[in-house]
This record gives sequence, C-alpha cells and structure tokens, in this order.
Amino acid sequence: METQHSFSGSKDVFEYISGFINLEKGQTSRSFRLDRMEILAKAAGNPEKSAPVIHIAGSKGKGSVTAMISSILSAAGFRTARYSSPHIEDYRERITLDREFFGETVYTEAGNELRRILESLNRPETEGYQLFDPSAGEEPTFFELFTLYFFLCARNARCDAMAVETGMGGRLDATNIVDPLASVITAIELEHTEYLGNTLEKIAGEKAGIVKPGRPVVLAEQESRVLDVFRNAAGEKYAPLLYVPDIAVPENIRVTGTGTSFTVRFLKTPLFPEPLNLWVPLPGAIQARNGIQAILAAKTAFPDISAEAVEQGLRSVYLPGRFETVSRDPLFIIDGAHTPKSIELTRRTFTDLYGSGGILLFGCAAGKDAGSMAELLLPFFSRIIITTPGTFKASNPQEIFGIFKSKGGTGSAAKLELIADTSRAVEQALAAGRNEGLPILGTGSFYLAAEIRRALKGRSPEF
Repeated sequence: METQHSFSGSKDVFEYISGFINLEKGQTSRSFRLDRMEILAKAAGNPEKSAPVIHIAGSKGKGSVTAMISSILSAAGFRTARYSSPHIEDYRERITLDREFFGETVYTEAGNELRRILESLNRPETEGYQLFDPSAGEEPTFFELFTLYFFLCARNARCDAMAVETGMGGRLDATNIVDPLASVITAIELEHTEYLGNTLEKIAGEKAGIVKPGRPVVLAEQESRVLDVFRNAAGEKYAPLLYVPDIAVPENIRVTGTGTSFTVRFLKTPLFPEPLNLWVPLPGAIQARNGIQAILAAKTAFPDISAEAVEQGLRSVYLPGRFETVSRDPLFIIDGAHTPKSIELTRRTFTDLYGSGGILLFGCAAGKDAGSMAELLLPFFSRIIITTPGTFKASNPQEIFGIFKSKGGTGSAAKLELIADTSRAVEQALAAGRNEGLPILGTGSFYLAAEIRRALKGRSPEF
C-alpha cells in the first residue's frame, strides 16, 4: 500500500474509516472475529491497556449507562474517554473526553497513526496478513478501525479511565479485547437476530462474552431465563455477579420534561453513608434504574468514588437523542428508541408527560420489529407520519407504512400518512403541531433523531 499524506483534520480521518465495511449501513463482512482486532491492537502497542476500563454491553439502555458512568468518573476527577455509538450529528460524538470532544490534534494524530498501522499490516510478510487482504475477502471493518481509533485517541490524550460501549453483541465485538475492571450488562431483548441469534438466551450468551475471569459483572434486571445464562457465565469464570435488583432500588421517582429525580435505597450494605437523592437530565423512569446501575459499576471499579461525584456526575450527563426536546413551539421530542421495549418506555414517558393524541413521526431501519412497535404506538397518537430514517441505514418506509396500516385496521387509515422525504415529513409534523397545538414525538431510530435535529437546525449531514 502506498504511503498517504497526513490527515488534515478529524473529518478526513472519519471519511477514511467510513470507506471500510460498515454493518451499520447493512454492508456485510465475511466473518466476526477477534483475532484481527487483536493483531491491530498489538501493532498499535495495545492502547486498550493504557487506562482502566469499564466495559458495557446490552440491548437497551447501554448508551445511557455508558454516559452516566463516564460522567461520574469525570466528576470524580478522572480524565475519562468515552466510546459509544451511534452518533447523532457528528462522528466525534462516538469518541469523546466525557461529554467534550478531544482537540483536533488528538483526532488527527491518532488517525495518522491508525493509517500507518494498517499500511504496516498490509504486507505479505506480516503476521496475519491474510486477515487484511481484500482480495481474499478479508479486511478490517469500520467498527474495528473506529474502535482502535478510540483507543489511540484515549492513549494519546493521556486519559486515565475509559467507559467503553460495545457495538453489537459482546463475545466477538471489537471492543472485547479489553480486560476491564468491571463488565456491565444492561437489559436484554431480541435485537440483531440475524447476527446474535433468535432467542433471548442466545443473545444473552453473546452479551455474556464480555464476562472476564475474576472480574465483577454488574447486571441489570433480567427475565429469569436470561438471568440463568449470566449466572452460568459468571460462575464458569469465577466472576462476581452483582445483580442490581438485589443491591439497590430507586424510590420516589419523579419524571418531568427536563429530567428524572429519584432516591437510591440500598437493600444490603449501603455503598454510601447517607441516602442518595439524585437527578439526571434524562426524562424517563427507566433512567433511575440506569443511574443505579451506573453508580454500582463506577463504585465497583473505583471504590473511592464519593457520593458528591455521583450526584454531580449524574446531574451533568449529556446524551443527545434520548427523549430530547428539540423544539418548544410546537413541543417536539426526539428519541432513538428502536426496539419494542424501548419504544414502549419512550411512548409511556411521552404520554405520561403530555397526554395521548399527539403527533408521531416514525421511521425505522430495515429488519426491525416494526409490527410490534406499531401495535405499541398506534392507539396513542391522533396523527402518524411514516418517513425515512435518513440514508445511513437501509430502510423501506413504504413497507413500514403498510405494516402500520395493517396493524391499525380500517379505523387507522385516516390518521396515517407516508412522507418518505424526511425533511418534508419534519416540516409537515411541525406545521400540524403548530396548527393543532399538539406535541410531537419523533422516534424509531437514532438516525431519524439525527435527521430531525439537522432539519430543525437547517443543517445538512456532514457525512
């Protein structure tokens, strides 16, 4: 491979990495494997070992829990690198110094280092060359390279803690080269069944792949059959299992349009001498449970973390696209919920706060359980606009419209509308909201949330 010029900025780096196979866009790789990621990391001098790690997997809530852990660690004085996905407006959201972007120099120098590593591995005499040979159908994926890029950024910025969210699954996820101080697994539901398996037990088995020998596992509440999978995985690896519902529960939960307040009640030995009365700027009762899991994870990995750091950290969480208010006149809420359970939680929060009969702007990627989501949403909205959730992922709004129509029966036809063009759909929802004085919920995909944000800001996508 011919040596290339240096990158001029983070945008150049992201465009370069985006040229590789990306499962988020529906592209396929011949295999999921960790050995290629291990070779990449070794060639880079194992930057994943440059700071202690908390590793987070799960089907829903993992983005919120990752952000909360990162924010708590930062409030405790750690220089915390956070790795999460997807992004809403800017690729840099995936690789941050807690809630802030790294400096451009960090992104650029890490990108130059990443490309040099790839060039060094793309030679026949190099160990593992066959895993980097496009002619043999093998080359690094977008997520593998982006994961290594994160670790390079964290090392170059001299971070002293990392909160690392898996992309999909766990066992063969590119992030699973870490040896964390604690593994964290949020709630499990059916997702990515074409890759992870078509039962909750199979999906849990893949997520349990992040359990490491002797390392504590902080586990959210699960169905009994799923809990058994994790208990067995932890037992086989002599990993202490910290099951959140057995340790602490939220009380006095109060949800408003700006956030969620709650009290933590410890069921066993309290982790702090005084009760924790907390607030997180993320609306939704589920955020109280996410907050408790984040607290247990941070305290397990770093026992000296104070109650003050917990309180300040949760209060400072920033997470776009999670029940985010993007307009107040008319009221417009966006949420990246894209599974039936997360859709149900988002809908419940929305109607609890603003009542039924509002406007729904919905779009989801191909392969999602649109039928179940339609059944959960149809009864609660007076007008439903189906649209395209951006162009980043494959989608078929006409098919989704048909699913909603069939699930709603003849009585729903009058309130359903298909507007495939996302910008026009946003404008139509805004106009209806203003004219009828109704709140609007945009949900079904993080990519739709991103498109709504861009449309309201009058911005075009960077990529």
